[in-house]
Amino acid sequence: MWFCILSSILIVCSYLPLIQNPHWFFRFFEFGKLQLLFLLTLTLIGGLLFIEEYSSTTILLIILTSLTIIYHIKDLYPYSTFHSIPKNSKTKSSSNTISVISANVYQENNDYSKFIKLIEKHNPNLFLTMESNKDWENALSHFDTSYPFHVKVALENTYGIHLFSQFEILSHKVHYFVADDIPCIEARMKSKDGYVFNFYGVHPPPPSPTEEDTAKERDGELLSLAKVVKTKNEPCVVVGDFNNVAWAKSSLLFRKTSELIDARVGRGLFSTFHAKYWFFRFPIDLFFHSTDVFVDELKTLDYFGSDHFPIFSSFYINKKNHDQEEMVEKLENGEHKEINEIIQNGKNEKSENRD
Repeated sequence: MWFCILSSILIVCSYLPLIQNPHWFFRFFEFGKLQLLFLLTLTLIGGLLFIEEYSSTTILLIILTSLTIIYHIKDLYPYSTFHSIPKNSKTKSSSNTISVISANVYQENNDYSKFIKLIEKHNPNLFLTMESNKDWENALSHFDTSYPFHVKVALENTYGIHLFSQFEILSHKVHYFVADDIPCIEARMKSKDGYVFNFYGVHPPPPSPTEEDTAKERDGELLSLAKVVKTKNEPCVVVGDFNNVAWAKSSLLFRKTSELIDARVGRGLFSTFHAKYWFFRFPIDLFFHSTDVFVDELKTLDYFGSDHFPIFSSFYINKKNHDQEEMVEKLENGEHKEINEIIQNGKNEKSENRD
């Protein structure tokens, strides 16, 4: 009996996200794919070991549980080190290595010194903070000299965002794609060895019982950004707290629309949230890049008091690689219209949780 009940619940939870309802209840189970895989595997092993008498219902559920495990493995496999990725070596035309840290600092976290020490330890060329309000901005002024180029948007609604760069920022813009209190940073930069690239920092609102009821704003924000990125002919990187997982449909549409590559493919999941609860930890801080950007390293960094772990990435710019270009997925028939509808729904959505 216990096997039938538990396996049924886990199977239903696994396939609920296939219902394209934007309400947080349906979107929540996208995040826990790894946890569902673990629980389903444990349930199947327990059933095979301890069920004494097999009924037709039990056999059916064993088959469905096995198929659901395969379904999860198929979705998660690209984000494992077993998945092959194109190799590319630096050449004389490559840029120097560029490093970036992306961190949701958690607005209520006031352990500013620990984060400052983390930045000083790793010394990235640029770093992005999210949920950084005026108090965080004041604390981060510690870097105004060592990182002389900035874009600062201090907000008290948990959507403040700050960019600090050692590289010259040639131009920048703060987008408000779906709401006037959700900023997204665009900065055109030039590295010290003269390579120009476009950097985007994003932090859309999550669908959850404590924040936004639906994923409409999140998905509209991400796809609006993707359309902007698609217009650029220069190298691009997009980082931030996406409040989304790489295998969710809206993430896949983001990837197709922008024609960017998910840096996690072939490297690992790098779960970043929640930093305090290991079993309820999801990979929602993401890194995407164009085909002329090549990732050297991607990893999570040490806990500094936030509910997120920071993400460190290093990359270099080179000529486009044919093998890497083959990793780009293109939009299919009908998806252009769907994307425009998602963006409009995001703009039409009115939040009841933000002032």
